[in-house]
Amino acid sequence: MTEPGPLEAHRARKRFGQNFLVDGNIIGKIVQAIAPRADDCLIEIGPGLGALTAPLLTRCPGLTVIELDRDLSSLLQERFRQRPGFSLIQQDALKFDFATLHRNKPLRIVGNLPYNISTPLIFHLLAYANLIQDMHFMLQSEVVYRLAAQPGSKAYGRLSVMVQYYCQVERLFPAPPTAFQPAPRVDSAIVRLTPHRALPQVATDVELLGRIVKTAFQQRRKTLRNTLKSICPAPLTEQAMATLKLPPGSRPEQLSIEDFVSLSNHLATAP
Repeated sequence: MTEPGPLEAHRARKRFGQNFLVDGNIIGKIVQAIAPRADDCLIEIGPGLGALTAPLLTRCPGLTVIELDRDLSSLLQERFRQRPGFSLIQQDALKFDFATLHRNKPLRIVGNLPYNISTPLIFHLLAYANLIQDMHFMLQSEVVYRLAAQPGSKAYGRLSVMVQYYCQVERLFPAPPTAFQPAPRVDSAIVRLTPHRALPQVATDVELLGRIVKTAFQQRRKTLRNTLKSICPAPLTEQAMATLKLPPGSRPEQLSIEDFVSLSNHLATAP
């Protein structure tokens, strides 16, 4: 009787949002898109059973993986213990300080992210954008569309604005539910996020920009003047809107990232 393989030995846990990548063709396309090099500072988040880990290690022997699930961590340690450069951190990526992995080389981050933490994890990683070369993630297709959405689109929102403020977004290719086990009920896609070397627009107060964008899209049907009353030190007057070249009845989905930055910078200096 043969021993159970990794998929049989570990049952996917819903609380961790586990859907293991099993399609060799998709795995190969991901590795090709990442194009890892031997000396990269490569980090994989949520390696699961190691389907992507193994080919990444072949290209980049110094791979570091971050896995929260203790059972999976044990399986991964057992599977890759003969690889001297392999490093595993058993911790929650949402709470991890990625600056501790920076070794005079920009970080390259990859992962098949659990759907239930993908958005908060991306926001967490944006805080380290100046240390990151690029990020390649498998995400729910809907999230990828939101990341790349442009003004005027229903998908355009807080995630679009804040990620595009820091990064260039490229939707690479789709992955059907059959690429995973268990198969999710949604389609997935690979996205590449490349932090800007120099920000196209610079916010005077990034925290204020974040609060403005978050508040605006929480009530996206309201006009900006009404929505932002709660955080504006002074009323957003028609004159101010005209100065910013924004129509008086502007709603958040109509504003470009440049518009949001200009608005934030104006409010940051308002008396």
